[in-house]
Amino acid sequence: MRAHLGDQLVIESPATGGARRDGEIVGLHHDDGTPPYDVRWSDTDDVTLVFPGPDAHIRHLEDAQPTEAAGARPTAGEAAAGSTADRPTGTGHAGDIGRRVAVERRRRGLSREETAGRARMSPYYLAYLEERPADPTLATLIRLADALGTSVAALRGGGIDLPPGQGHALLHPRLRDLSPEECRTLLSTHGVGRIAVSTSDGRPVVVPVNYEVVDDAIVFRTAPDSVAAQAAEREVAFEVDHVDDALSQGWSVLAVGPARVVTDPEAVRGLAQRAHATPWAGGEREMWVSIEPADLTGRRITPADQ
Repeated sequence: MRAHLGDQLVIESPATGGARRDGEIVGLHHDDGTPPYDVRWSDTDDVTLVFPGPDAHIRHLEDAQPTEAAGARPTAGEAAAGSTADRPTGTGHAGDIGRRVAVERRRRGLSREETAGRARMSPYYLAYLEERPADPTLATLIRLADALGTSVAALRGGGIDLPPGQGHALLHPRLRDLSPEECRTLLSTHGVGRIAVSTSDGRPVVVPVNYEVVDDAIVFRTAPDSVAAQAAEREVAFEVDHVDDALSQGWSVLAVGPARVVTDPEAVRGLAQRAHATPWAGGEREMWVSIEPADLTGRRITPADQ
């Protein structure tokens, strides 16, 4: 019996029709993957040391995951040459933890095989973790943090309550303007953006709002007595952006144009039906405001070679 971190240990009940028990292998005690194992049981979330008996078997991660993860296993020739160490294999998007792991690994000039060896895990599991949204256990994160010379808090994004953009700048950044078509694509259909407006006393204010894009108009719900409601019947600026601290990249889109209150009952019903989410701030926010962008600009920061 041989296992990797992340594999599942399944213990069948000796009684016919009896319940079985399973858990995730979160710790190895031998480099060759032989027992015993530290197992986090799915029914109790407890971690115990297990010496598997004849009623136990291993369900490997690459067998349990979708085909993208299984496809991460290289051929014997590729493994010997190390040609797939840093080649993307999955078709999905990496999770935040996986991206932080990949960035830290590359900063230290480590291959996946080297990192997996230091962390005592399968390189296939590390590939899956870097390339797909995953939820590694605390034991896995501790081993990875130790292998990469960082902390579990850093891999988890411990600075989540800090303003974005505190990471190191790219060595050779490239700042380029976005076309109106790119700006419309980045605005997408909905999200959180910021509206800049002058209040009744003349002071400029910027507030975040949940927004939708409907027929090229930016619309949001608010309360009639809110600061955001003062955008109505004025020219306003609306900004949305994304900052990726892990990769030191980001973009921003700025829309400028007149704002108006949507009063037609049929139009209001249509907006409510098409809304993807209710305002995060909660409360009664049934006043719809629409911004018709007269000017749409944006910028993106990427590595110079992209």
